[in-house]
Amino acid sequence: MNFEAIKLMAATTADPGNQASWTSMLITIVPLALMIVVFYFLLIRPEKKRAKKEKAMRENLQVADEVVTIGGIIGRVLSIQEDTVVVETGSDRNRIRVLKSAIAENRTAHDDVETVTIKK
Repeated sequence: MNFEAIKLMAATTADPGNQASWTSMLITIVPLALMIVVFYFLLIRPEKKRAKKEKAMRENLQVADEVVTIGGIIGRVLSIQEDTVVVETGSDRNRIRVLKSAIAENRTAHDDVETVTIKK
């Protein structure tokens, strides 16, 4: 067999449509992958951060904290159980038992930072 015969056999067995199908597949997959990455960073990741922050807020509730429920009720925490909180509202001191998951906001600022004294 000579070199010309090998070139002729390679040319007849090569599929020219195969190269085009790979490029068209890449053109389809790359934008889809980019959209998934963008959705992750714009939607999923911030939502996970927010949920983590809310969970930490609910776990760190203390007695006498001023809280707001998801229904808009504002009151002070009287007692905390495993999954419920007793909240006192209004001047007539009504007591309401709500789920911890119904607490939307803790309006009491806690100082978690230790105070540093400067010696002279």
